[in-house]
Amino acid sequence: MSAPRLNNWQAVQDEVLRRIHAREWPPGALIPNEADLAVEFGCSRATVNRALRALADSGLLDRRRKAGTRVAAQPVAKATLDIAVIRHEVEGRGQAYGYQRLSRAEAVPPAAVSGAMGTASDRPLLHIRALHLADGRPYAVEDRWINTGVVPLARAEGFETVSANEWLLEHAPYTHGDIAFSAVMLGAEDAGTLDVAPAEAAFAIDRLTRDGPAAVTKVRLLFPPGYQLRTTL
Repeated sequence: MSAPRLNNWQAVQDEVLRRIHAREWPPGALIPNEADLAVEFGCSRATVNRALRALADSGLLDRRRKAGTRVAAQPVAKATLDIAVIRHEVEGRGQAYGYQRLSRAEAVPPAAVSGAMGTASDRPLLHIRALHLADGRPYAVEDRWINTGVVPLARAEGFETVSANEWLLEHAPYTHGDIAFSAVMLGAEDAGTLDVAPAEAAFAIDRLTRDGPAAVTKVRLLFPPGYQLRTTL
């Protein structure tokens, strides 16, 4: 029987984890190379690469240039925080997910954004604002800048039915990034979008992701009062 087609990196990661846990690939074992796994799983090599990088970051795989990828002989637990698909997060809470694109434009970003992303101060980036909903109520405002020099495919995507959060996780690989959590006072626009009173305190996640030295995207997610961040250890 042929292997099922795995069309996203999370599915590839789940299958690799299954093989590790079932000892089909025991500790210390050299696993097939990316090209062979891509053929077996019916997906792109980039999809396999992203799944293996995530498992290497978690300490389950040991990847060495020219020596291949092995199951870690003595896995070391590492503290990681994966970028969540907000749709999955909402649905995981047992709520119906909704999405609204608020705006999409190519614009020169504020100096703080271009400075953090390392782009020229006069270079336009793709700016997306969107609202995520849970059971019809505002769940999070997404305010995102995308470096189209690194992700040129984003220019052709309208983000009308799929969020930039979800689209980028599927189409734009990243190697590392920075993340910060804070409480911020909401301005009138964001307060109105979240349907809360102005000057309410919101939970903010500011994240910058990179592919090697190049910045991919910078996003601020704002959640209304009462939001709880949930993760696993």
